[in-house]
Amino acid sequence: MHMATKRKLPTGIQSFVKLRNEGCYYVDKTPYMHQLITQGSYFFLSRPRRFGKSLFLDTLQQLFEGKRELFNGLFIEDKWDWQTTYPVVRFSFGDGVVQGRAALDERIGYQLRNNAARLGVTIELTDDIPGQFRTLLMAAQKKYGQNAALLIDEYDKPILDNIENTEIATQNREGLKNLYSVIKDADPFLKFVLLTGVSKFSKVSLFSGLNNLNDITLDAKYSAICGYTDNDIDEVFEPELEGLDRDKIREWYNGYNWRGTSVYNPFDVLLYLEKRE
Repeated sequence: MHMATKRKLPTGIQSFVKLRNEGCYYVDKTPYMHQLITQGSYFFLSRPRRFGKSLFLDTLQQLFEGKRELFNGLFIEDKWDWQTTYPVVRFSFGDGVVQGRAALDERIGYQLRNNAARLGVTIELTDDIPGQFRTLLMAAQKKYGQNAALLIDEYDKPILDNIENTEIATQNREGLKNLYSVIKDADPFLKFVLLTGVSKFSKVSLFSGLNNLNDITLDAKYSAICGYTDNDIDEVFEPELEGLDRDKIREWYNGYNWRGTSVYNPFDVLLYLEKRE
C-alpha cells in the first residue's frame, strides 16, 4: 500500500498562510467557502472553542484577497475568479479578557485603526466607533471598487468572559451592540459577512435590525464546516495512523454532531497525533 508522505501537524496554527507555507496537513474546507459565498451574503456560525473557526476565517481572508498560490490543489482553485480581489475587514475578540466598556472600546478602536492601515484608507479618529466603522467600510469600497468582506471572530467573547459579573457583561454587550449596529445599514458596502462565536446569538439583543443574518450553526450541509470527519482522519492524516488504534481515536474524539456528519475536535486530534500516547 502506498503511504502518503508525512507532513507537519498544524497544532494550534490559525494562520492559513503559515499552514500552507510550512507544508502542514490541511483538511480542505474550501468546498464550504464556495457554498457559502455562492449561497448568500450574511452568515453566523457557532462552534466550541478550538474548533478551527479562526483558521476558517483566515482562509476566507486569503481567498477574498486573491492569494491564489495558497490554494494550489484545493477544491476552490478552479472555481474562483482570481482576477477580482476584495477588501477584507476583520475583527477578533479572541485575545485576553476585556474588563468593561472602556477597555472594549479601546480594543475596538485599535482594530478599526489596524484595518484602516492594512487597507490604506483613512478614518476620522474624532468620530465615535460606529462612525469610524461606517467610514472604514465606505472608504474600502471606494478605494478597491468592490464591496468588503467582513469577518468577525469570537463575536461574543467579551460577554462570555464576564458572565459572572453582570455589570461588566452588560457593559460589554452594549459596546459590541454599538459596533454591530453598523452592519444592518452597511449592505451597499458589504459583499460577504461571517460572524463566529461560541454562543448562539439572540437577534433581539446584539444584532437588532440585522434580520438577514443566516444562522448556519445547525444546518446539516454545514455540519462539518469545522472539525475533521472520519474520512478526513483516514485520508488526510493516513501517514500518522500507523501503530495507533483507529477505533480508540474514533471512540475518544468523534463526538460532535450538528445535525449532520459527526466530526472530531481538530485540536484534540492533533495533540493526540503529536504526543501519540
